[in-house]
Amino acid sequence: MSEKISVMISEEEVDARIAELGAKISKDYEGKTVHMICVLKGGVFFMCELAKKITVPVTMDFMSVSSYGNGTVSSGVVKIVKDLDDTIEGKDVLVVEDIIDSGRTLSYLLENLKNRKPSSLKLCTLLDKPDRRVTEVNVDYTGFEIEDKFVIGYGLDYAQKYRNLPYIGVVELD
Repeated sequence: MSEKISVMISEEEVDARIAELGAKISKDYEGKTVHMICVLKGGVFFMCELAKKITVPVTMDFMSVSSYGNGTVSSGVVKIVKDLDDTIEGKDVLVVEDIIDSGRTLSYLLENLKNRKPSSLKLCTLLDKPDRRVTEVNVDYTGFEIEDKFVIGYGLDYAQKYRNLPYIGVVELD
């Protein structure tokens, strides 16, 4: 089986939108430190670029939460693979995700984090596929709303490949 990749969102469009999100987040968190939690593995490319565009102090931590395995469709079973290293109690937390699809993973994760008593808890995603939503998720910052296609690049993968593409591409399997 081979994959054909076409560009959905160019590198320039992604970079420009991340700069806009960084400016908005900087304004919203003025006078505060934003504690960014990256949802690994896909979110790391987005979070690093976003953090460079935020002008308020930033701290970071990482979680790995999975519902996909190596498939292209969410399994519906959410598991924490790597938990946070530090407490978030009393912190202004911004969860950074690469894509929100069914909403199951983020719904589970946000509820889990809310129970850890952060001062505030917001969600930022590079990509949002609202047509695939089966669980409601409140997204505070969205890079791009996209149609229901399997996308790769900028941290998003297909069987661990293509994360390093500097754009958002669509995968078509032959």
